[in-house]
Amino acid sequence: MTREEFNRALARLTETHEKLISRPNQRTAETNGVYQRYIHPVITAGHTPLFWRYDLCYETNPHLMERIGVNATFNAGAIELNGKILVAVRVEGADRKSFFAIAESPNGIDSFRFWDYPIEMPETDDPDINVYDIRLVRHEDGWIYGLFCTERKDPDAPRTDTSSAVAACGIARTKDLVRWERLADLETGSPQQRNVVLHPEFVDGKYAFYTRPQDGFIDAGSGGGIGWGLSESIETAVIDRESIIDDRAYHTIKEVKNGLGPAPIKTEQGWLQLGHGVRNTAAGLRYVLYMFLSDLLDPNKVLARPAGYFLAPEGMERVGDVSNVVFSNGWVKRPGGEVLIYYASSDTRLHVATSTVERLLDYVLHTPQDGLRTGLSVKQRVELIRKNLELMRSERA
Repeated sequence: MTREEFNRALARLTETHEKLISRPNQRTAETNGVYQRYIHPVITAGHTPLFWRYDLCYETNPHLMERIGVNATFNAGAIELNGKILVAVRVEGADRKSFFAIAESPNGIDSFRFWDYPIEMPETDDPDINVYDIRLVRHEDGWIYGLFCTERKDPDAPRTDTSSAVAACGIARTKDLVRWERLADLETGSPQQRNVVLHPEFVDGKYAFYTRPQDGFIDAGSGGGIGWGLSESIETAVIDRESIIDDRAYHTIKEVKNGLGPAPIKTEQGWLQLGHGVRNTAAGLRYVLYMFLSDLLDPNKVLARPAGYFLAPEGMERVGDVSNVVFSNGWVKRPGGEVLIYYASSDTRLHVATSTVERLLDYVLHTPQDGLRTGLSVKQRVELIRKNLELMRSERA
């Protein structure tokens, strides 16, 4: 490739990349009244800067080859800061290593652009092999915390076992999402911890955590459920006692495992909680999102627990590296009450759905709770049918 051909090829790449980033996002025609989906993902692997992936120097890369590939962009924490919507994206390279990178948007719906550099997260004395799924939490102590899963090889696994891992909760804090201070990993009595979330306010003067205790890296075993625990300190966070506030249940959307997504949203009627539930199917695990409401003063007390899923993968959302999965670890409540819900599909790309605090409260407070058996489920539906038929007859009369 000549230098002239190189320059033309680079110009085409740049034009295509800019079109993708600046593409307007439109609402889908359909809505269930609870939230609104959008046509396009907000961030894909193609949104990552060209200078992250290509050596742009003709002398060292005359064929304009992609040198360091990006496989996926998903599972993002989210926050509103300085008038911009910022998402801390899990970026997975072609080498399977994940890292965090900040992308910003003026409206949270489209035009997301990555900052020039990804986050260089400080390491502990026992370096992470992989980090992912960060939750951004603005705490009342004045810091913005990032809680994420840190993965290391299982030291007790045989030498020939190169897949067994130990998951723990990494903790870091920042004021600007640029400079990060790494704290000690969370300590609990559970062999493994994933999907840990920091509550945004002190509870009884202590730092409060939503946990997800499990016996194995993948299997919940005797663990599972969304846990709750308190720690005196955040610099060296230790939970001596965990209690389960939202358990798994047979033949439900969370029978295999469940965990909290982002930190809860505070409302006048309680804390809005968004979690993920996992069940098994003949085609493998299926991840969906669900909601519940917890008490303002006692966030570990659940007030309302709607049945079924809140959001499930649809259409092309079901296709990707890990199919039939939606996952959320970030949402933003805006000053006017709008809620931006960021969810990833099939461990591949990031989407947004929009709602309002009013609609979400209506949903959690007035959707029937799971009866846990077919008979009660049918009775709930029959009651709704009867009410609607009577209404339709009265309107025709």
